[in-house]
Amino acid sequence: MTGNDPFANALSGLDNAERVGQLSHSVQPASNEIGNVLEVLYDRGYIAGFEYVDDGKAGKFEVELHGAINACGAVKPRYAVGGDDFEDWEKRYLPARDFGALIVTTSEGIMSHYEARSAGVGGQIIAYVY
Repeated sequence: MTGNDPFANALSGLDNAERVGQLSHSVQPASNEIGNVLEVLYDRGYIAGFEYVDDGKAGKFEVELHGAINACGAVKPRYAVGGDDFEDWEKRYLPARDFGALIVTTSEGIMSHYEARSAGVGGQIIAYVY
């Protein structure tokens, strides 16, 4: 893959693998940020599972897919969002209300915008998935 944004490359790789019907995809290099986003995707039911593999270099994640992702991607530039301002961003990045999720990095970690809203925290939108 080209470019030097491993996070955006990881999400576009997942998106492309889903589009062609693959059941698994390797995401490399691994990072805490990517791992936390994969955790949110797993919790929301978009991926079947994932596992970290130490390959002696930067590591990688083996991700199990099950056809639940219609689209996903990184949000650039990253926008700061208050705890009650998610609706405008939902309209911008998601196709319908309560369909899909924005992934937000907050002071309490990376979570979906649903969790951030219920916790009353804001942060930066880093990705979307539906």
